[in-house]
Amino acid sequence: MKIVRDKRVELLAPAGSFKSVVAAVNAGADAIYMGGRKFGARAYADSAKAEEEDMVMEAIRYCHLFSVKLYMTVNILFKDMELKELFSYIKPYYEAGVDGLIMQDLGAVKKIHEMFPGLEVHASTQDTISSVNGARMAQKFGMTRAVCSRELSLSEIRRIHEETGMELEVFCHGAMCYSFSGACFMSSLLGGRSGNRGRCAGTCRLCYEAINRGETALDGDGARLKSGKQSETHKKGYLLSMKDMQTIDLLPELIQAGAYSFKIEGRMKSPIYTAGVVSVYRKYLDLAIKYIDGEIDRYSVLPKDVKILREVFDRGGVTSYLKKHNGADMIAIEEKKFREVDKEVLSYIESEFILKNRTISLDADMTISVGSPAVLILSDASGRMVTAVSDEQVAFAESHPVTAQDVEARLRKTGGTAFTLDKVNVHIEGNAFYPVGKLNQLRRTALDMYEEEILSGSERQLTTAE
Repeated sequence: MKIVRDKRVELLAPAGSFKSVVAAVNAGADAIYMGGRKFGARAYADSAKAEEEDMVMEAIRYCHLFSVKLYMTVNILFKDMELKELFSYIKPYYEAGVDGLIMQDLGAVKKIHEMFPGLEVHASTQDTISSVNGARMAQKFGMTRAVCSRELSLSEIRRIHEETGMELEVFCHGAMCYSFSGACFMSSLLGGRSGNRGRCAGTCRLCYEAINRGETALDGDGARLKSGKQSETHKKGYLLSMKDMQTIDLLPELIQAGAYSFKIEGRMKSPIYTAGVVSVYRKYLDLAIKYIDGEIDRYSVLPKDVKILREVFDRGGVTSYLKKHNGADMIAIEEKKFREVDKEVLSYIESEFILKNRTISLDADMTISVGSPAVLILSDASGRMVTAVSDEQVAFAESHPVTAQDVEARLRKTGGTAFTLDKVNVHIEGNAFYPVGKLNQLRRTALDMYEEEILSGSERQLTTAE
């Protein structure tokens, strides 16, 4: 399946709650990934626990209002009984317009292609795609994108892209696993919970003690002397806890290596984290494209932006495998020292991306004519337009006819919606009377129509039989 993209790169943000969805959209994400109530590798996210109201359905609608894609994680290995639920589980998301599924289980991928033709499927990081052959396997099963293992270098990413032509998604920021991506059984063995079923116990983040036993004294024939003592050295610390990935300095090189989607880790983290990291990577992905195109002479990252990344989450340093295979300095061995957070930085993120929501700007044209229905037309710069017409005719005003200023003031009360009005033209013919309640209702009707007009372009109707 050939996928046509409208952007050269994609900034992909995590969301474990609807608040994080809004934060990511506000901060400039091109796409969001999140899990539903079942079959995702983050069983403790809010989106996996929502029962009364399906958060993913709400998120799909919200994202699509702002032309942001939403990919849904269905990335566990399925049990046979679970596969029977797959069709009924995915169907409402498919019809709502989910943009793709992130999956691991190849048998489940095959069933998805049979049940939902044309639905985009991405190979999850749980597939541990770290080679050309791994990407080709994903292609063979009809997957359009491979999520690369975090352990890959720049040269390995480049080779996979050049030899397969496959669209690649790379982790650009967030937590690193001590084990290979998608192949950790430590949580199951020590914590009794499977990280590959979405219930990671975080065993690699615990404090451990390493005991190094030295050589024992031997006699001339190689036999251990009775008096010989074995020397031991002990080291205690967070010996398996990796520093977090940060690639902000390497974005131009990642793009040139063939990375398309830049994935931020952190579905379990707060909206502040999501907004802060997305806003910084949005800025520098755009700068990286300009640098590659020769529009600017230099690509560099400002210390104030690095500080934002550090303030929203700090595990004691940063690392990545992009230019280093291994090293002791990739581990955050020491317990992180307490430090005061910079409240000014956090306040900036909250005011810009949490408390201030993104909106869509519309123009309004209102006509109120005695003896005719009231008409409200909403339009935008792209040419999209809706017309709302009142059920009743406009009455003649015995006294206090409606004024254009009053009508405009009422029309601009769009709070609680995704819209704001830019230009408002009001045409009144005759001494017209139009009740405030009716005017408010006509405004709400027009905005609802406009929202449905936007969303109708992404909704689907499943025509194939189960």
